[in-house]
Amino acid sequence: MKLSDFDFELPESLIAQHPSPKRTGSRLLVRNEALVDSHFSDLGLFLKPKDLLILNDTKVIPARLFGHKDSGGRVEILIERLMNDREARALIKSSRSPKLGSYIVLENDCRFQVTEKNDGIYSISSKTDSILETLNSIGHMPLPPYINRDDSEEDANRYQTVYAKNDGAVAAPTAGLHFDDLLLSHLENQGVNHAFVTLHVGAGTFQPVKAQDIKAHKMHSEQYEISQATVDMIEHTKAEGGRVIAVGTTAVRTLESASLSGKLTSQKGDTEIFIYPGFKFLTVDVMITNFHLPKSSLLMLVSAFIGFDEMHQTYQHAINKEYRFFSYGDAMLLEKKLD
Repeated sequence: MKLSDFDFELPESLIAQHPSPKRTGSRLLVRNEALVDSHFSDLGLFLKPKDLLILNDTKVIPARLFGHKDSGGRVEILIERLMNDREARALIKSSRSPKLGSYIVLENDCRFQVTEKNDGIYSISSKTDSILETLNSIGHMPLPPYINRDDSEEDANRYQTVYAKNDGAVAAPTAGLHFDDLLLSHLENQGVNHAFVTLHVGAGTFQPVKAQDIKAHKMHSEQYEISQATVDMIEHTKAEGGRVIAVGTTAVRTLESASLSGKLTSQKGDTEIFIYPGFKFLTVDVMITNFHLPKSSLLMLVSAFIGFDEMHQTYQHAINKEYRFFSYGDAMLLEKKLD
């Protein structure tokens, strides 16, 4: 398939710049036998007892830092991955590329040394300070490039799921932003349980696909983990006739990465899985997700899940009905298209 097959015209006014006043207050477009316009607070109407929600418990780190080079030029750093307490990989924006071995001085006078560069990603190290502690002290929430404003105190809370636990993401698993503790509790009382996986979302999630032949696209690598306890809950759900509902494309990618052998297994590591039309889903039955960018790998994943024509129909309906798009936007509940 060609890249142009995954393009669509989106009015800029539909790109959400702020979250809805309440987490569960966003709209929900449901695709089952038909398209149904609803609200996220009514999610339980579309779920069944014995269904299992799979939530990504990654925690967004305040990954954006500002400082200057020893030579004086301004620098913006976006941490891409924490390697250990004192080392990280990062994107660095400055008028001139920093030299290997040079230092960047941050707002709190902490110094990071630039040690390596590979495929546009820098390796940086701190000789004295914990990088995560530095981020928590002076870092800014890494809002996506299509949100045209500086981060605020509100974002520190709302660009984070209520169940975030494991530090490491530089972008939120945005489908999970619609849940609050009360909704999860109501769903549990309804017989809808939940379990967790971890996938640390990288900045590469915002990189557009550029190859005209989409099969030539190389995905960015992201760290993931799925426990034996979660595998056991999924197997029990399937055996009882329940559905596995992945909350977000990150949960989809984790579950399907862990199923590539033909059987879901407990594992951890890096995944570069690229899901596009023709992919056979082995574990996920239903997906909750936000609306994605044109020509993005995530739009291709949705197309693989519900069908190419169905994807375009769903997105055109959302545009016509003026749903809010992208990270702080509205959500969809999508049932997998049966072969």
